[in-house]
Amino acid sequence: MSTQEWKFNAKDIANKPDLFLSGHRACAGCGPASALRLIMKATRGPTIVTQATGCMEIVGSIYPYTSWAVPWLHTAFENAAANASGIDAAIKIMRKKGKIKDEHIDIIALAGDGGTYDIGLQALSGAVERGHDFLFILYDNEGYMNTGIQRSSSTPPGAATTTTPAGKVIPGKIEQKKPITEIMLAHNMQYVATATPYYWKDMLTKVRKGLEVEGPAFLHVFAPCPRGWRTEPAKTMEYSKLSVETCVFPVWEAVNGKRTLSTPSKLIALAPQKKKPVTAYLEGQGRFRHLFTPQNEHLIGEMQKLTDSQWQRLNQKCEPA
Repeated sequence: MSTQEWKFNAKDIANKPDLFLSGHRACAGCGPASALRLIMKATRGPTIVTQATGCMEIVGSIYPYTSWAVPWLHTAFENAAANASGIDAAIKIMRKKGKIKDEHIDIIALAGDGGTYDIGLQALSGAVERGHDFLFILYDNEGYMNTGIQRSSSTPPGAATTTTPAGKVIPGKIEQKKPITEIMLAHNMQYVATATPYYWKDMLTKVRKGLEVEGPAFLHVFAPCPRGWRTEPAKTMEYSKLSVETCVFPVWEAVNGKRTLSTPSKLIALAPQKKKPVTAYLEGQGRFRHLFTPQNEHLIGEMQKLTDSQWQRLNQKCEPA
């Protein structure tokens, strides 16, 4: 990673032309669409994007239109990272043959939770093991939203989806969320981080850090989905913020394995009284409304205990705040 910290200038960011353009077909209040527009503001020069099948691929590339103002390749659900590997190898060969001179080209692989946690995990693990130079960005809306709101291994316990409907026998999904960032950290990557679009400056800074890594980097972006979460479109950023304030989704980064809390989560660690209960995050989400019935209220307590336990473990792994 570059030893020089990127000098963030909000005015420059605001004035930089969009590389993920308006006019796409995303739903109102789409968290991933907002995240992508911001993410592309952090690019540092020539950039190639490869994207797995999913919501953001569909809404931004309905033939004959495109919302991408950079070279962009659609690939299958399972192989965004494999495609990024091929792009990296091709660039190296072309540079060796003198067809590319000194100009550096960044590679970004984009995928949702289905194309990362589940279908694309094998290709991602292989690409990272081989050491290809690319930034993999996971936009996590916690389900297969593009194909009908089915559960993924990112879907949190208690959430109702079309394949884990809440009923008298099973109160939504019963399995815990897969620890994808821990899996990526186990690959000994130089840079792994989490971010959320409400804290956009933090997210953009992490995108730039990931791009500056010479080798693979991984960024996990939490992106609420009003359609799948059954929330009001105007409250997408509010839930993005609440996910951090309740410690459902803390924000942190790990550089060469050294993990530190990012400022929004660090402030909670320093002042625990600022930590909000998980009910503040669950309320208003239709996928969790069954938890507020008398027969399921105990599950909210279990979710609070799980969140508290995971937050405590994260603090133990991080450098002192």
